[in-house]
Amino acid sequence: QVHVVESGGGLVQPGGSLRLSCAASGSIGTINAMGWYREPPGKPRELVATLRSGGNPNYADSVKGRFTISRDIAKNTVYLQMNSLNPEDTAVYYCGTEYRGGGYGAYGICLENAYDSWGQGTQVTVSS
Repeated sequence: QVHVVESGGGLVQPGGSLRLSCAASGSIGTINAMGWYREPPGKPRELVATLRSGGNPNYADSVKGRFTISRDIAKNTVYLQMNSLNPEDTAVYYCGTEYRGGGYGAYGICLENAYDSWGQGTQVTVSS
């Protein structure tokens, strides 16, 4: 059984920063990719950032230059540093892990439906 747990969400003022963490544990083996998605209120889930082992990070256009994804491979943990937050970043943020080897598209980006386990999500609210 695999457990994925996100943390670090909360309420922040516009222009502020937050750092999300996602830790995976259990019978995983080798994690090939980890990624962050978000679901804004009333909208479908969307890609935020992904990072494949040995690859370059990929970001949604809306977060480029503001968000940074990084991994601690030894800890099976991925982070999302979010700076210059604005109200449009308000969403539930989900972390996905891919460890069964399938589902990569253009530029080596792990496809959303290829992630094998997801966390429960962490709420990020940007408001004054």
